[in-house]
Amino acid sequence: MNQPAEILATDAADNIQLYEQPLNERMRTFLRLEFLYKQLIYNIERPKTWASRAAIASLLDIVAILSRGDIRGDVMKELERQLFLLERFQSQDNVDQSQLNDVTDKLGSLRNDVNEIGPKYLQKLKDDEFLNAIRHRSAIPGGTCAFDLPDYTHWLRQGFDRRFADMSNWLQPVKPLCDSVAELLWLQRNSRPAEKQLATNGVYQHSLEKGNSVTLVRIAIPKDLNLFPEVSGSQHRFTVRFMGWEPGDSRPVQSHDDTEFMLTIC
Repeated sequence: MNQPAEILATDAADNIQLYEQPLNERMRTFLRLEFLYKQLIYNIERPKTWASRAAIASLLDIVAILSRGDIRGDVMKELERQLFLLERFQSQDNVDQSQLNDVTDKLGSLRNDVNEIGPKYLQKLKDDEFLNAIRHRSAIPGGTCAFDLPDYTHWLRQGFDRRFADMSNWLQPVKPLCDSVAELLWLQRNSRPAEKQLATNGVYQHSLEKGNSVTLVRIAIPKDLNLFPEVSGSQHRFTVRFMGWEPGDSRPVQSHDDTEFMLTIC
């Protein structure tokens, strides 16, 4: 089944819409973590109680994702791989050594931070009775309202300084991983240049070489086209269909116009 690519409006230019589609499970996990981390950081700094609610919800979703499989191990392996690749550029003359050193130092620092939190980094959050109560009630629609969780409501009514201090404390165990994922995604997105492509009759198909390391597809189109890409595929091939959107109850319909767009295969 075709899946709509994820829009990343914060990364797009004023007149460009940028979408991304992961091609494997690790990249899907990384993009979801980045999405939730951005929400968390945005809301944790805002004094309104609704923002604190949203921050807690994002934190609990992050913990839920990190509890599945050895994501810490995946992040460590990817940090090591990127450091190995970057070290190969150290001796090349056409490389900005200052920028390369900055990136290498940052990756090394993140690797140390992820290593220091240890494999049981989530235990503190999993043992927190206050967060556990919110997590369990969140499975019920409206389950975190005042009569369901009066202690949560009481905490939300505390001053912002107190709430911010508590949320910052809860964030610490997962921050090294989230920061590492953000940096790894930055490297991945900037690893290849964008190329102009044409979707004939609104459809573009691309086959990938066997044994490729591609994990992410990025698509940029002008906003004034009023189209969005629907991407389906795997690490072997992918198809992009440009869909027209109209407000109301009508479903999006595939465009049959030839559409130029910028494609980055990372």
